[in-house]
Parts: sequence; C-alpha cells; structure tokens
Amino acid sequence: MAALKLMHLTLLLNLLSNTNNNDNKLGGLLSSNDQEKVQVLPPTCARIECPPYDVIHHTNGFEIRRYNSSVWMSTSHIIDISIVDATRTGFLQLFGYIQGKNEYNKKIEMTAPVMTQVSPSDGPFCESSFVVSFYVPKENQADPPPAEGLHVQRWETTYIAVRQFGGFVSDYGVGEEAAALQASLAGSKWAAAIEKSRRDDPSSSYIVAQYNSPFEFENRVNEIWLTFDLKDVADV
Repeated sequence: MAALKLMHLTLLLNLLSNTNNNDNKLGGLLSSNDQEKVQVLPPTCARIECPPYDVIHHTNGFEIRRYNSSVWMSTSHIIDISIVDATRTGFLQLFGYIQGKNEYNKKIEMTAPVMTQVSPSDGPFCESSFVVSFYVPKENQADPPPAEGLHVQRWETTYIAVRQFGGFVSDYGVGEEAAALQASLAGSKWAAAIEKSRRDDPSSSYIVAQYNSPFEFENRVNEIWLTFDLKDVADV
C-alpha cells in the first residue's frame, strides 16, 4: 500500500511538472467561443466540496459572484518565477496537511479549487509572490487543524469577477487570461471597483483557481478571479 501511494505521488509530481508545456486548450471543456458565452459549474464540484456562491451578474466573458463566507488553509508566501512551480510547491505542502500532517493528525477531505493568489513582479523575468490555498470543508471550518507553515484565511462576504478557461494552467497562458478578463471588464462599474481595491491593497493582483486533478485531461475548468468590495461599486 505504501509503495502504491508513493507511485501515485510520483506520477502526480511528474504531471504537475509537465503541465506548463501542455497546450492550454488541450481537451478542455471550454472552447475559445465558449469562454465568451457561458460560465459552467466545474464538474469537479459534483464530486467534491467547493465553496458555495451566488451569481449576481453575468455577461459575455465574465460573471460576478458573491461568496458569502469561506475558509481557506494557506501557505506562506512562495517566491518563484513560475506560477506552475509555485502552485506545485504549495499543493504538496497542503496535500500533506489533508493527509494528516497537522497538529491534530487529522485527515481532511480533498476540496476544490486549489487557489493561487498572485502578486506579480515588475518585470517578465523577476520573481513573483504566490500564496496557495485549499478550501476547508464545512465540517472542519470551525476548528481547522493548525500546521506549521500554514495559516487560515477566513473570508467574509467577498465579491469576485470571474473568467473561466480550459486546459492546463501555464505560465504564459495565465497572464493572457488575466488580461482577457480585464479587457472584458473595461469601462464597467466592476472595473472601477476592482481598480480601487487594487489601489487600497497594492500587494493583491489576481487569483488563479484550478478545479481538476492533474490526472484529468478532459473537461478541465480553471478560473481567473479579481476581488473587490461591493461598496466600491456603489461609490463609482
């Protein structure tokens, strides 16, 4: 059994290492036209727990969601040039956490998405800062097991502009998707609120949410998230 788990983890590492070289449209649930027309509930959320949300606005290219509350277990800042490598580093730390490497020695159910908060550097070849998080299942949210090197993020009601895309996340492709979301938002009241939120918190830029296991090659759903305060929409 131990050998089987080791083989499984080795394959997982290999897949996570190679996703940066995959075509971002590989076997995805979303074609380029679909991305402009519809947001879909990630199929993963029919199998494992995902944070609940309400859609409060929808249009071509993006939707606005309200997450009433959510709890995340997060890594410390990971400094890297690659979001793929940083997410792999954080994922392995968090995977150990849900397997029982925490102060309660408690195993926790896998959830989705894996969230990577990105604070980009000023240059294309400079290191950026990443924080990788797992959504904490509802049954564990009251008292998430503590663990060295990890901390809890408790979100109050949070508003997010979302763009979906298929395939595997890549270092080059994720920047294009973030730019596409910003272009879709341009001129809207949401864009002004997002910009104000960025001015208030310059360390925050965007979030990448990944819903699928590296073993899944089809029906992949990823998202770019831009957070904002609803009060800022009312102010613009």
